[in-house]
Parts: sequence; C-alpha cells; structure tokens
Amino acid sequence: MKKSFLGLLLAMTAILYCSRVSAQEEAIVQEGEYGFSLGAAHYFGDLNPNPRFNRPGLAVGAFFRKQFGNYVAVRIGGQYGFVGYSDKYNKSNEFMYRRNLSFNSNIWELALQGDFNFLKFIPGSEYNRFTPYITFGVGVFSYDPYAYYQGEKVYLRQLGTEGQGSSLYPDRKTYGSMAVCFPIGVGVKYALNRRMNLGFEVLYRFTTTDYLDDVSTTYAPDARPQTLPDGSPTLWYAMQDRSGATGEPIGIKGRQRGYSNQKDGYLTAQATLSFNLTSYKCPSAK
Repeated sequence: MKKSFLGLLLAMTAILYCSRVSAQEEAIVQEGEYGFSLGAAHYFGDLNPNPRFNRPGLAVGAFFRKQFGNYVAVRIGGQYGFVGYSDKYNKSNEFMYRRNLSFNSNIWELALQGDFNFLKFIPGSEYNRFTPYITFGVGVFSYDPYAYYQGEKVYLRQLGTEGQGSSLYPDRKTYGSMAVCFPIGVGVKYALNRRMNLGFEVLYRFTTTDYLDDVSTTYAPDARPQTLPDGSPTLWYAMQDRSGATGEPIGIKGRQRGYSNQKDGYLTAQATLSFNLTSYKCPSAK
C-alpha cells in the first residue's frame, strides 16, 4: 500500500514538473531573429540548360525574420552571389561547345519572403527546437554580365551582342541592369539554445530576365560595324561570336544563339546562423 502511494506521488510530481516546464516553454515568445548565411550560388540558363552543378560561386547574405506565432514568419533579406558559366563545359553538345560563349556576374539581391514551419518551433524548448520549413517570396536583383577578351574584362550589356539597341533590330531593346526574382525553397533550422539557431536552406530564383548570361535569341552580325579601319574586328563583333576559337565561325545572321522562351535562374545553398529576439509571456494560471 505504501509502495503504491509512493509510486502515485512520484507520478503526480513528474506530471506537475513536466506541466510546469511546458508552461515555461510556452511562455517564451519568439518575436523574430536576425542572422547571416554563407554558401554557394549557381546559375541555370542558356549556357547551362541541362542543368549541371559544376560551377558554384560564393553566396553570402543577411536577413531579419519577424515571427507570427510558432509556424509563420515574414523576412527581409539581402544576398550577394557570384555566378558564371562557359560553353567549354558543354562538350557533349557540339553546337554549344563550338559556340564558345561564357560569362560571369555579381548578383546583389533584396527579397521579401514568407516562411512556414512544418513543426512548432520554440527556441530553448527540449521538444520543439527543430523544424523543416518552406519559403517563397519576391525580390529584385542587379546583375552585369562580363567576359574576357585577350585577357581584358569586357562588360557585355553595353555592347548589345545580339543587336540590342540597334536600328536594324528595333524589337530588341537594351536590357537593364536590374530584374525581378521569385525565390522559392526549403530549409531546416535547429535551436542550439534560446539565443541561437543553426540552419540550412536551398533557394531557387525564377527571374524575369533571359539576359543574366547575355544570351537569349539569335546572332545579329550586321547590327554594328564588324571591323576597325585597320581591319581588326571591333570589340562587339568579337564578343557576339566567339566560335572562331574552336574552328570556323558559326555566327550567321538569324542562327540560334540562345533560347528566348525560357528565362534564366539561379540557386543558392547556404548554412545559416541566427540570433533570436524573444519576449516572456506570463503563463496562464490554468
């Protein structure tokens, strides 16, 4: 009888303790978090349509996330990414390999996103310190593709390599240095303690431009002068068709240079470290 009573007392004590701990955890309100991300960026587009993940660049970012309960948050974040690609990686496609185009670009992005946790997330909790999540939103980014010619960096947008801005091709407008992106992705985060979280996130951006790589439509070798007075090629002509380095030039007027029906995109895969902003709500007497 005494053993039964003692067991019942211990069980009630454990239940009361767990209830108290649970109430204390529920009293911790995560208002938001700020943090930093570090990882890799990769481009997908006319030079990498398959796609391949063989040319990653640096990606770093910072963000602020405002929490609305344990499941929903809104964040604003800034990102820097370096992307690029070259037709030298397209050896299995003879035309693309002969085309011999390449580019690099720095990307600066500002985006607003909604985050949705699959599990209740409470920093410092023993049972609710981990969650996977999905995220999507809208942003703007700047880009300025460049390549190298005879060892010198050449910015491509101002050249109009596909006849952009030429009176012979009025439908081809010079593309801008900014575009809109629509990030969508998945991530996981784990609360190390009440103050800090570790995470990992993969985000793909659909964009509104097909000129992230300066490649979109067809060759237009007649758009501007092809040679200088001394007979050497003009810079724009040399950059619009670089196939001469792999054999006979292929840049015939009207021949496909890119694929204009599909916009370019880029992806980031990053580890995150964030710091919680919390408040304390007095537990209910119930």
